[in-house]
Amino acid sequence: MAVLLTGGTGQTGLALARLLHAANYPLLITSRRGVAPEPYKAVKFEWADHSTFENPFKADAHIDRAYLVPPSDADPYEHMKPFIDLAVSKGVKRFVFVSASQAEKDSPIYGKVHEYLADIGVEYTILRPTWFIENLGTFDVHIIRGHDEFTSVTGKGRIPLVGVEDIAKAAFDALVAERSPNTDYILIGPELWSYDEVADLLAEVLGRKITHRQITNEEQIARFKFWMSEDHAIMLNGGEQRVAAGSEEALVGHPKAIVGKAKLRDYVEANKHLWIKA
Repeated sequence: MAVLLTGGTGQTGLALARLLHAANYPLLITSRRGVAPEPYKAVKFEWADHSTFENPFKADAHIDRAYLVPPSDADPYEHMKPFIDLAVSKGVKRFVFVSASQAEKDSPIYGKVHEYLADIGVEYTILRPTWFIENLGTFDVHIIRGHDEFTSVTGKGRIPLVGVEDIAKAAFDALVAERSPNTDYILIGPELWSYDEVADLLAEVLGRKITHRQITNEEQIARFKFWMSEDHAIMLNGGEQRVAAGSEEALVGHPKAIVGKAKLRDYVEANKHLWIKA
């Protein structure tokens, strides 16, 4: 047995690698440059470059399960399907795919990958996390540190923000379980937060005023387009619009919900150095 981690140097990938390593499970990480932190072994892999798809299996012939983090693309299925097919032909029997809370099996984008895994007869688990707590220290860190604000179109919508470690634990459990669940789970945190409330917490911990500023859909799409495709920007904007309409708050009490332990205050207090002005 060996576990392949695509996106293995990302937030959830490295957290999962630590769990697997601590439990003495063999693992192989993929990254665009083919490098990973010690003590992990890595190979070069890029979703948009299908010539790299063979690399993991050349490096380790014992890979029989895979953790799939999708590319930041408006249609990840076009890249993920051929890799899944190749992986199955190389002996991979179990897949854990990180989707999104709003992505149902029959929905476009991530839902197409979910549906394919469910239909081809492999062992699978679909993890559908809500918004990450850690996005405040990655995606939003520069605007908070530099401008004392962050923006969204979420309005008063509340989110059961989930921690990366909790996502990794759910992935670990699915990968090493004796029997695969062959279903999807929604991953949420134990508390609901609006972004106005998040800003108030940041202000309290950092000791300066932090503002959550509501912007228009057009403004947000234009901002996102600085570092992603227009299609992907529109997709993310649509997700935030659904937050404003209550989509994420409605996940609390969902029959397929796994409720994590991570709390926003603990993360902010432990990482306040991230938002300290230079």
